[in-house]
Amino acid sequence: MAHFAELNESNEVLRVVVVANPELIDENGDEQESIGVAFCTQLFGGTWKQTSYNNNMRKNFAGIGFTYDVDRDAFIPPQPYSSWILSESTCQWEPPTPRPADTGMYVWNEETTSWDEVNV
Repeated sequence: MAHFAELNESNEVLRVVVVANPELIDENGDEQESIGVAFCTQLFGGTWKQTSYNNNMRKNFAGIGFTYDVDRDAFIPPQPYSSWILSESTCQWEPPTPRPADTGMYVWNEETTSWDEVNV
């Protein structure tokens, strides 16, 4: 099964659909993204990009609200906090202060840009 993300005019992901592998096969028996895009466009209209559940392509599996970055050829999740920084290697948001390495429970404190331990 292949997954395709529908994008709006701002390259934001609107939905992700599953397409059966036989719908992607070319005359040589190879899967082609362009065939899957054409299939989705014919069925639903819109603009489509393939995404990988195993993160084999485009860094991250697309989700609603993610953005497709053309220059990075990657799906980028929404930024969780304004202080977090995008990792160029993973296209994931990372805190400016690393999470403590111990096994405690922590929550991010945007006001102090640090981790607060949760006492349960």
